[in-house]
Amino acid sequence: MEEIATVYARSLFEVASEQDKLDLVREQISQFADAVSENRELQVFLFSPYFSSEEKKDGLDRALTDVDPVVDNFLRLLIEKHRMPVIFRIRAEYDRLWEEENKLLPVEITSAVELPEATVKQLGDRISEQTGRRVELSSHIEPEILGGIVVQVGNSVLDASIRNRLEQLRRQVAKA
Repeated sequence: MEEIATVYARSLFEVASEQDKLDLVREQISQFADAVSENRELQVFLFSPYFSSEEKKDGLDRALTDVDPVVDNFLRLLIEKHRMPVIFRIRAEYDRLWEEENKLLPVEITSAVELPEATVKQLGDRISEQTGRRVELSSHIEPEILGGIVVQVGNSVLDASIRNRLEQLRRQVAKA
């Protein structure tokens, strides 16, 4: 299933890129996937083998308004090939490709107390400067870290929290 989703997502991404519609396609695929995810009846209709491809396409025509032809054709292809159940994985892979194309780097900052907006922005700017990528910043509060911050940049984590330092000190004392 993962390989199928990757092939379909890359194909969609290439077509969207050729037509300079990467953002629009991303938005519309996301909206469609969200709608399917939130509606059990829609999932049953689109994923069930009991309904014909023609019935599903007809339902798609009635459900979608103001959809880009690229997205419309793509969804019809998924229906024809009986691949609609992988729409969520396709969306995730398309998002990954989009982030890569836009050199977007997710950065999550966790602190014990709310940090001033200027501080969060300064951290984001510094990371962007060092990595050469656009940073997508998010920050949240987690009192359990006691103090300091935890910065997750992509898959890397810098844990400068007091909780982490206390845990390291505990391990050193336990070794001694």
